[in-house]
Amino acid sequence: MKRRNTPAKSTILTLLKDAGTALSQDMIEDKVKGEMDRVTIYRVLNSFCEDGITHRILADNGKYYFALCLNCGEDKHEHNHNHFHFRCTKCEKVECLDEEVTLTLPQGYIKQTISSWVTGYCNNCS
Repeated sequence: MKRRNTPAKSTILTLLKDAGTALSQDMIEDKVKGEMDRVTIYRVLNSFCEDGITHRILADNGKYYFALCLNCGEDKHEHNHNHFHFRCTKCEKVECLDEEVTLTLPQGYIKQTISSWVTGYCNNCS
């Protein structure tokens, strides 16, 4: 982390690592059970995105989920997440899939990022 490490940052980073899946702010709030307030969680998650630690995913259900980045940094963070995301409609688990999304745009259009969703049942719920 480029910024000062705080107990809140350590706790949230540990939660994301242990989860092995993307978590929403609500999910993190449930797990910390009053150890920190909603604003602190929001600020920590945003700083993680800015520093290339996590990427923010807007799901098809309107919630933002946060997933740990692999081999990311500030300089290439925004251009490295053109992959599918899977959301289980039963357990709400969200995960990044390895399949990279490719798209050919009309001439003159410039792609920044692609966000694609697949919903259904994960291997634990099917």
